[in-house]
Amino acid sequence: MDASFRLPRLTRRRFLAGAAALPMIARAASAWPDGKPIVWVVPYPAGGSTDVLGRSIAQQLGLQSSMKVIVENRPGATGTIGASFVARSAPDGLTLLGTSIGPQAIAPHLMGKLNYDPIGSFAPITTVGTIPHILVVGARQPYKSVGELVAAALAAPGRIAFASGGTGTILHMQGELLQKQTGAKFIHVPYKGDTPALQDTLSEQVQFMFAPAAAALPYVQSGALRALAVTSAERLPELPDTPTMTQEGFKDFVVVQWQAVFAPAATPAPVIQSLNTAIDKALKAPAVADLAGKLGITLVGGTPHELDALRRADYEKWGRLIREAGIKA
Repeated sequence: MDASFRLPRLTRRRFLAGAAALPMIARAASAWPDGKPIVWVVPYPAGGSTDVLGRSIAQQLGLQSSMKVIVENRPGATGTIGASFVARSAPDGLTLLGTSIGPQAIAPHLMGKLNYDPIGSFAPITTVGTIPHILVVGARQPYKSVGELVAAALAAPGRIAFASGGTGTILHMQGELLQKQTGAKFIHVPYKGDTPALQDTLSEQVQFMFAPAAAALPYVQSGALRALAVTSAERLPELPDTPTMTQEGFKDFVVVQWQAVFAPAATPAPVIQSLNTAIDKALKAPAVADLAGKLGITLVGGTPHELDALRRADYEKWGRLIREAGIKA
């Protein structure tokens, strides 16, 4: 540094204070979690796939790394209550958010002003897994392809209904995306959860639904539902004869429901990396893999950077659709 250069007094004081704090931050990060329990917040009620899989991962973290992990359910407001709690928590790596696409990429565009930023308030850790969806119709419905379903809707606007687990869910968004891409006009019938929506699709109270693969597969395989297409990038091994939406001619219709883990923003990078390594190791445990298979979840893992790119892309994609379609909560 040139001898004639002098930092302004205030700037120099801040610089020296920051420099002094760096070793303290490094020591704190290296000592983490220092025997303290980690709280894994699930922003949904107990018993759902995000909760059940999160508990399995938490158990593996305890077995494989001696971390004590407590799963805490903070449900409500489409997952945003739990997300808000974690966003306000100390960035020390002791409070995590095990969540899904809804509260991070969809709900913020529908619920007005939230007290957290879905991007800026969270540090990504890892993608837990993805859930593909199947466009299904009742067995007695006449539609044998997505093209036939769309053609019928175009011929009779507002006469064909689709079910979802609620306004603003990823299942709802796919119906809206299909409308936007085709110009068809469907009736959206929201339910309080995926299960009642699927039941009314089975009983043909509504004509179709984008359903989670694990929930729909038994009914497709028994012949109670007909699968018209899957929303994954590739055909599902369980349904080798069912095309993807892309193969049916729909662009930008690869849609998966992801689950992921986040920490409060400003959590030290070494802590984020330690959590990433530990959770990715837990995802490889046979018990976690077996449970994920039963839930219809494809385990992913990967880097914080990959999760960051995924959440940003979906935040922009669904926000644009919500604005252009004028969707309201």
